[in-house]
Amino acid sequence: MVFWEGYVSDEVMGTFAPIVVYWIYAGFYHLLPSLDNYRLHTTRDEEKKNLVPFKAVVKGVLLQQLVQAIVALILLTTTSNASGVTVQPSITKQIIQIIIAMFVMDTWQYFVHRYMHQNKFLYRHIHSQHHRLVVPYAIGALYNHPIEGLLLDTVGGALSFLVSGMTARTAVIFFCFAVVKTVDDHCGLWLPGNIFHLFFQNNTAYHDIHHQLQGLKYNYSQPFFPIWDKILGTYMPFNLVKRAEGGFEARPAKD
Repeated sequence: MVFWEGYVSDEVMGTFAPIVVYWIYAGFYHLLPSLDNYRLHTTRDEEKKNLVPFKAVVKGVLLQQLVQAIVALILLTTTSNASGVTVQPSITKQIIQIIIAMFVMDTWQYFVHRYMHQNKFLYRHIHSQHHRLVVPYAIGALYNHPIEGLLLDTVGGALSFLVSGMTARTAVIFFCFAVVKTVDDHCGLWLPGNIFHLFFQNNTAYHDIHHQLQGLKYNYSQPFFPIWDKILGTYMPFNLVKRAEGGFEARPAKD
């Protein structure tokens, strides 16, 4: 039994829990002290280089989450057991389903993301909105054009759910984890002991390279593994270099 059973349906929890987790986790990063010794960019760089005000970023994220919530609620409700009773699979099967979902999401997002860079029209009119955050930060993790949000994140999430065959309850775990990982990738901090940096090569610095001018055509993979980048030659390794004034800088290490 899970703590919300009997109070909120799995379908409702699967719809709204990732949104709540997003704002809690991103808000945590936002409210942290400056942590200049762990930043990948200086505060001055963030203020100078970013091309969109904070309020516009918040509005953009909320718009995307509204669309995601509508799609998720419809999807989870229509695929649930009509009797209202769903037999939950074993823990082992759920883990396998989550791994499958991770691979499906990575695959979908890699190819859609890469195409949005290669197609000049799509990049100029859609994907460039996300890259207005030259210096990424946590709350801006889901800031992008509404069409991109629908194609990349919402459709990618729906496919992951359907292909893996997970239940709404398993989806709560998977999508909350995916949200936390995405926020962490955009937080702009290289914190000691960060578990994502220990277990995932696709991490904060990896994605920071992609937001740099010299890395725009590399490191498309998100949010979990760099598999497709490595297979298809778009992987750009990096070195972390300490800045004299404090913090780190992710520098491309590609010849």
